[in-house]
Order: sequence, then structure tokens, then C-alpha cells
Amino acid sequence: MNKLDGTSLDLEKLNIDKIKELFPNVVTEGKIDFDKLKIILGDQIDDTVEKYQFTWNGKSSTIKLAQSPSTGTLIPSKDDSKNWDTTGNLYIEGDNLEVLKQLQKTYYGKIKMIYIDPPYNTGGDFVYKDDFKDNIQNYKEQTKQTSRANPETNGRFHTDWLNMMYSRLMLARNLLSDDGAILIHIDEHEVSKLQIICCEIFGSDNELGLVVWDKRNPKGTTIGVAYQHESILAFCKNRTSFANTIFTKKKENAESMLNFVKALKSQNGSINEAVKTKYKEWLKTNKNDFSGGELAYNLIDNNGDIYRIVSMAAPDKPETRSHRPLIHPLTKKPCPTPAKGWRFTDETMDDLLLNGKIEFGVDHTTQPNQRYYLKENMEESVSSLIYYGGSDDALGLPFDNPKPLYISKRLVYTVSKDKESLVLDFFSGSATTAHAVMQLNAEDGGNRKFIMVQLPELTDVTSEAYKAGYKNICEIGKERIRRAGDQIKQELIDKKNKAGLLDDNIVDPETFDNGFKVFKLESTNIIPWDGTIKFDEDTIFSQTEVIKEDRTSLDVLYEIMLKYGVFDKPVELIKVNGKTMYSIAKGYLIVCLDNNISLEDVKEIGKLKPCNVIFKESGFRNDNDKINATYTLEKLGVEEVKSI
Repeated sequence: MNKLDGTSLDLEKLNIDKIKELFPNVVTEGKIDFDKLKIILGDQIDDTVEKYQFTWNGKSSTIKLAQSPSTGTLIPSKDDSKNWDTTGNLYIEGDNLEVLKQLQKTYYGKIKMIYIDPPYNTGGDFVYKDDFKDNIQNYKEQTKQTSRANPETNGRFHTDWLNMMYSRLMLARNLLSDDGAILIHIDEHEVSKLQIICCEIFGSDNELGLVVWDKRNPKGTTIGVAYQHESILAFCKNRTSFANTIFTKKKENAESMLNFVKALKSQNGSINEAVKTKYKEWLKTNKNDFSGGELAYNLIDNNGDIYRIVSMAAPDKPETRSHRPLIHPLTKKPCPTPAKGWRFTDETMDDLLLNGKIEFGVDHTTQPNQRYYLKENMEESVSSLIYYGGSDDALGLPFDNPKPLYISKRLVYTVSKDKESLVLDFFSGSATTAHAVMQLNAEDGGNRKFIMVQLPELTDVTSEAYKAGYKNICEIGKERIRRAGDQIKQELIDKKNKAGLLDDNIVDPETFDNGFKVFKLESTNIIPWDGTIKFDEDTIFSQTEVIKEDRTSLDVLYEIMLKYGVFDKPVELIKVNGKTMYSIAKGYLIVCLDNNISLEDVKEIGKLKPCNVIFKESGFRNDNDKINATYTLEKLGVEEVKSI
């Protein structure tokens, strides 16, 4: 019976396996023959001494640190969670470098969107201090003290920040799906450097662009530019795959425009010139709140649908496009045709005419245009500019400078239109991203899930947060999710009660997921092998307990799920021949942590037809029972039997 691997995904081995898949002849006994690889790649090898690169002290070490497996685990905290048995959301407390390693086996290539607002390198507090030798122990020591300063006079002002970000972004890229993307908030201090390392990690071809968020509030300064904006870098995992993702944003005022005309039509009983005039006056009154693109939708047809007119003239003269004249519906005479013809084919022109999407002039002397209807164009391209000077009080919680919900919801939406999207934020802070995901689900009936990761950084003893009873940032973030979830659910209940049970456009508050499971980063539950222990002939074959005294079966179960790559699968507590066991992913994996496992127990497990079974090493009375268990289960069709 083989032992379960006690580490997170071995990324170095994974990378070697990928190279082996492409070039099997360059890998021998798990090692890469770079001389052979150079021959295969030919002229594409850059072996010049001077080359374009961005480097700093510690870069190689931080890459190695990202690649090294973690021996830690994530301990479930049910009492700290909300709706544990039904929720699909996660809140994880711990150093995000180690947590990202823990998530690799289960979530590799599954995350649709990563949205982060990392700590800015302002020369103030800096708490992410990685340790190559033992980052789990380092994390424990780090979270017992207050933030450490990283003053600009320290020669490693930029270096420390770059090392912190590079390793985490490497791991983050692994988690993105091929059609996924990452959005990163950053200010002026490191935006240029962050852009370079993102181009290295994600590839310059996968850069989607940079969004400037104008906060309408310039920073005070005595020398130089007073910055009133921050940047948001956007990169995708694979540009070809990302082309299938609808990377757009909602027209901000489209809904209110449609609703205003709907109300006018209801008040007047029909669409007349007075209604059309009132609508234009309303647009003019609110023009400072509307974008230019929205203001262009200033016309209403006789059905009450809002539209704008756009030229149909072709920019060039391909043979496939239509050159025929359009007949005016009133004068029955041909209208002028553009010099290069229409931009559409004859077939498309027929379709536009049939659906009333061509705007004719008063008579045939005016060239017709196309009608663009607002209800069919509710989305628009993601702009490089966002203007928003509002703030967010994080539902009354004491947290300095939380991201506004408006900004987070708007940006999360650009990538996660797939309502089953998984959204990760590994610098969670006040958990605005979780709030945004829940709000989007409540608005469009989505089933998006979030994973929040946050270092339990201690709050300052003089801060309002500490005085309010929040000893670390995680306590604030979790409370934010609780309050936001309750508030959103109550709003859904109120809407449902007001509209009635027959309104299917309102999300059912009973199925709305406003919960989250809490996990905390810890050292492994398994007692490590101690080579200093002396065995005699009476004790050498005895079974010893391998689980630490202060850990529960649930702790061990989730460590197994992490290491097996099924952390996101449903768990069911079952009884088999009187023994307590766990069925993961509807019987794909059976975990038995009970003692005194007999052959009868093993046979009953086999009847469940699992693919994999895991036992506790000390759960068998002797080695013979353990050997027989493996033989029996394999004979019954179980693919893999392991122990911890």
C-alpha cells in the first residue's frame, strides 16, 4: 500500500513532464539534456551575453520558491463559516504564497478570473516576508507580530516587493483557465515594473491593456505630479482561447434609459412626438452622467425602442458587398448609394429592411442609415478610462481604503459573464471582491463562486478596527461577507414579496449562495517521520498513530482532498459495516480514518465501487491485514489504494 504524497503539486516535475511530452528525447531519468534541446530548437536559442531582460537581487530564488512544493495544509473552521454544508465559496486565512501552492492540484487551469489589489510599495508597512527554507514556520512567526516597515531608504525597497509579487503571479497563472484573465490594481510606484514582470510571466502577447481609474482626488505633493489615479493591468492566460470570452462592460445607464422610455410610454399610452421630445430633454439634463456613446442613443421608434443611427457606407469596395440602391418607402424612388457601396451584403441588407433597421430620410434625396437598437447593444468595449471618485465604507466596518464595490463589480463582470465562473482574490483585504461576486449573482441569477485568500495581518492596537474587536484583517473580511450576504439576500426577499412569486426575473433568495467555508493555513496534520527513534524487535513492526493529537478527522480529510486534487468536490459522511467513512465526489474517493479495519470492512468498501480508497496507516491491526486490504480492493476493481 503506497503512501499518499504529502506535498502540494510538484511544479518542477510538471514542467519537465510538459517538455518530455513535446520532446521525449531530451529527457533522461527525469533530467533535461539542454544540449539536445538547443539542437532541436535550432536558431531560436538566444545565447548572446547581452540580452533584453529585467532582473534584480533574489529573482532566481523567488522563482525556485514558487516551484518548491508545500508541506502545509488547510484546516477547516466550521464554526467560523456560514452555511458550511451548502456553500461553494471559500475564505482562506494564510500566506497567499503557500495557499496558492495548496490550491494547485485542485484548481490548476480552473479559475476564470483572478482579481487582486496587492499592497502598494509606498515605503510603509510590508508584511510579506518569504522564507525559502520553511515558509510555513515563517508564516506562523510573521503573523504573531505587527507589520514590518520597508522604508525607501532600504536598498531592497523595490526588490522585496518584486520578489513577493513574482512568485505569487507565477502560481496564479497556473490556476487560470486558458480563457481566463487576471486584473491587478497598482499605483504609480510599481506600475512600470509590474507590467514588465507580467509580460514575462503571462507573455507580452497576452496583455489586454491598462485601465486608468481616475479617482477624482489628487494626492497632495510638494514636488512633481499630484497623482489622482491608479492603474489596473489586465492579462489573459491565452489570447487565442480568451477570444471566446466576451470582454466587455455594461453600458452604465442603459437600463435607466430603457426604463425611462418605458415609463413615458405607459404614461402617454403610446409613442408620440411629445414622448420623443421629453426623452431627448431628459438625456440633455443628465448628459454629465452619461457617456458619449450612451447619449448617441437619442431616438425612439414607434414601438418605444431606443436607437441611434450609424452610417452604412462601406470603407472600401469589395465585390461581396451590396451596391444596389434602396427604395424610399414613401416616394418609391431610389435613394443615393455610397460611392463604395454599402458595408453589408445583399442578404444582410434584406434582413435589415425586413426588421425595420434602416432609417430613411424625409425623402429619397437623403442617403439611408442603419438603426442600432440599445436593447441589442447593452454591452460596450472595456474602456481604458474609469471615472469614479466615490468611496466604500465596507458596510460600516473599520477598514482603510477599501476598493469601492462599484469598481470591483464592474471589473469582475468584464471577465466573468459565464455565470459559473470561479473568481479568485488572493489579496482579499476587506473582501470587496466577494461582495461584488454575490451582488452580480443576485442581479443576473449567476452561480459564480469566489475564493478569498488573506494574510491574517494584525490590526494596530491604536486603530478603530482593533478597538471594535477585530484583531486581524481576516476578521474584518469575513464580517464584510456575512453582512453583504445578509443584505443582498434580504433585498431579494423584499423584491420577491413585492413582485410576487410568479416573477421569474428575480433570483430566488432560497437558492442564493451567501455563505462561505473558512480554512486556515497550518502545518501538516501528519506526524513526520523521526529517524532518531530507536526500535527494538518488539516494536519495529508495531503500528503507531500518524495524526497529530490536536487534529480532527475533518482536518485530515481536507488535507487528503487537497493532496488528491479533489478539494472542490462534495463530501458525504457514510457508515460502512459500522465504521465512519467519507465519500468524496459521489464515491470517486473513499477515505477511512477509523481504527481496527477488518477484511469484512474492506469488502464492504469494495461493494461501493470507488475509484480510490485511502486508509490511515495505523488503522490496520497488522501488516498482513494491510496487505490483504490492498489485494482485495484491487481485485474488486479499485484503481488505487493508499495510506497516510
